[in-house]
Amino acid sequence: MGKTFLHLLHTLIIIPWTILVTIIFGTLVILCSFFSRNGNVLHLIARRWANSILWVVWAKVTVTGAEKLDPNRSYIYMPNHQSNADIPVLLGRLPVQFRWLAKAELFKIPIFGRAMRKVGYISIDRSDRKSAFESLAQAALTIRNGTSVLIFPEGTRSPDGCILHFKKGGFVLSVDAGVPIVPVIIRGTRDIVPKKHFIIRPARVTMEILDPVETSDYTRKSKDELLEKIRSILIENLEKAGRNG
Repeated sequence: MGKTFLHLLHTLIIIPWTILVTIIFGTLVILCSFFSRNGNVLHLIARRWANSILWVVWAKVTVTGAEKLDPNRSYIYMPNHQSNADIPVLLGRLPVQFRWLAKAELFKIPIFGRAMRKVGYISIDRSDRKSAFESLAQAALTIRNGTSVLIFPEGTRSPDGCILHFKKGGFVLSVDAGVPIVPVIIRGTRDIVPKKHFIIRPARVTMEILDPVETSDYTRKSKDELLEKIRSILIENLEKAGRNG
């Protein structure tokens, strides 16, 4: 049998497994959300979910650079985005507590929305410009109070692995919060499942945590300079990883 056929069989195992563990761990998160105070336990449950998916996919993930993080500080993590596999890789192997930014509409879903609030996910209202900036200001306050968040600055998956143009909202949030940005390089997830592809393949994945970049000297007026700095760091290190790989 050819490799493609074997990968197809593997995919047909992965999909029902993912559905099953999502139902199990999702239900557990919802139940535990009624008793959680800060969402940390719920994040650990979600991490188990992510690692169970990486296990069935046979993804081998190597993480470097965790020693650069101060456990007493909050950060805004900004990884490149190449594949749907980025989400379980980040959730399962980024060795810190963090929260996702999520659309305000998701928080209106009964029970599920309550669980998201209890986990500590941050609502971003994009219904209009004023609401968006107000929700970013509230998110910045949450981050200053000690919650780290993760944002995909590209906003969507890259179809070819190259860094796309960045959205500005994450950088408005960064300068308002005044906490460091941590660029993160992910390589190998496109080999698991590229954008617009169905068949899932095992792969080796590396996650490199880069040096935190201070944002305290930037303002909303100079946020574009910060955006270009972070984008340049990601491009340079992704290309360097490719040359070394």
